[in-house]
Amino acid sequence: MPVAETSQGTSGVAERYASSLFELALEAGTVEAVQVELDKFGALLDESDDLKRLVASPVFSAEDQFKAISAICEKAGIAGLAVNFLKVVANNRRLFAVPGMIRAYRTIAAAHRGEITAEVTSAHALDEAQETELKAALKSVTGKDVAISVTVDPSILGGLIVKVGSRQIDTSLRTKLSTLKLALKEVG
Repeated sequence: MPVAETSQGTSGVAERYASSLFELALEAGTVEAVQVELDKFGALLDESDDLKRLVASPVFSAEDQFKAISAICEKAGIAGLAVNFLKVVANNRRLFAVPGMIRAYRTIAAAHRGEITAEVTSAHALDEAQETELKAALKSVTGKDVAISVTVDPSILGGLIVKVGSRQIDTSLRTKLSTLKLALKEVG
């Protein structure tokens, strides 16, 4: 489950926790540092099936989750407000909502900077030039600076899926092939 995804049931919890974290980070002047640390944890979460299980499973006790999160953060170099936040979340048995919390924090931080957040799904990792070009294109459409969160999903085959607010632009090859398949079924 990419960090960019959340389920409907956790969005309220995620937004409340993210909002509280943002207020603390703003007060401490560490908004960007906290985002970097959360993104580190999000990357770990995306890469590790074991960590995903730890976060999502109710089988682990709060104490086990707390100890595991503490050890993982220490090893990954995640420190400061972010590690304290993750420990509180673990202690409160809300780790299942961490992906949504990270996403919500990104959105709140981007809004604070006067940016909007675009979630981009690509079949392959985007290089810096492609990200810059995409940001410029989105800025010309939205009129605001755009922070992008890229998720790689090889199943879309090619193209991009871009979500900005409630709008989604799907230029993926998978969608185009599905549309063509439906059109051919109607003809034949």
